[in-house]
Amino acid sequence: MQSHQLSSGDVIADRRADYARMLEEGGEPEAAAELMEQALELAPAWAAGWYRLATYLEKAGRGEAAIEAYRRTLTLDSEDIFGATLKLALLGDAAIPDRPPSRYVERLFDDYADRFETALVDKLDYSVPQKLAALVASTDRRYECAVDVGCGTGLLGPEIRALAGRLEGFDLSQNMLAKASEKRVYDHLAQADLSLAPDRSGLFDAAAYRRADLVTAADVLMYLGNLESVFSIVGELAAAGADFAFSVEDAGDGEAFHLAPSLRYAHSEAYVTQLLSCHGFEILKIVKTVIRKDGGKPVSGILFLTRKTA
Repeated sequence: MQSHQLSSGDVIADRRADYARMLEEGGEPEAAAELMEQALELAPAWAAGWYRLATYLEKAGRGEAAIEAYRRTLTLDSEDIFGATLKLALLGDAAIPDRPPSRYVERLFDDYADRFETALVDKLDYSVPQKLAALVASTDRRYECAVDVGCGTGLLGPEIRALAGRLEGFDLSQNMLAKASEKRVYDHLAQADLSLAPDRSGLFDAAAYRRADLVTAADVLMYLGNLESVFSIVGELAAAGADFAFSVEDAGDGEAFHLAPSLRYAHSEAYVTQLLSCHGFEILKIVKTVIRKDGGKPVSGILFLTRKTA
C-alpha cells in the first residue's frame, strides 16, 4: 500500500495499527485483529485499515468476520484497489470475477516495482523469461516488430532483444515501465490495459493494428480470468504469420480457469487451446514446466508457442 493509504490520519490509530501488524507478524492474528478493531474505532473510514483487519481475521480463522471487514473495505474503496472482491470470492461470499479490478493490479505492481525482480528472481526461482525466449528462438526467425505485452520491469526484453528489429513493451503499471526503461532494450514503452477492448487498451494509440510479427506475454495472463480480451487484443496486434508466445499457470483438467489463494488465476490447457483456435492461432509447441515457487512450493505452468494463420 502507498504511504497515504497506510496512514489513517489519526496518530493513535496509526500507532495501534503498527502494533497490530507486529502482533500478526509474530504469529498472533487474533490479538492483531483485536488491536486493529480498536484502531478503526478511531478511524472508521480508513479503507486500508479495514482491509488489514480482514486479513488478520481471516488468518485467525474468523471467516464471517473477515467477510464483513472485506465488505466494509469495498464500501469505502469503490475502485477496489486492495482487491477485496477477490478475497470475498475466495471466501465464498461472491462469484469469482472474470478479471481483477484494473486499479488493484495497477496499484499492486506500482507498489511492488522496486523489489519485484529481487523477490521474483532471487527468492521465487522465476524462470519464464528464459524458457519463453528459448521457445521463441527455436523458430529460427528474425522479427521486424516484437511487442511484449505486460512487460513489467522488462525481464523478457533482454532475452529476445537480439531477435527483433523493433521491441515494444506495454504494462498497466507506470512504475514497472520506469524500471523497464532503465534496461534500455525497448524501443518504445507505454501504458496499456489488457482487460479492455483493443481500441481502448492503449496498445494502438498512434500505432498500427497488425504491426507485430512477434507478441509475447510472460506471466501476464494469470492476472486475468477470462482471457477473451487478451486474445482479441493479440489478434488485432499480430500480423498474418506472426508468432505469439506466452505462459499461464496450469489449472489442470476441468474448469476453464480458477482463482488461486495467491489471487492469481490458473487456466486449463483446453480453455487456452479453444481460444487460440477461435482467434486464428495454431499451436506450434506446448511445454509444461515449473514457472516459479510460491510458499516454497513449485507452481506448474504451461508455455505456448503459437502462430497466427488468419
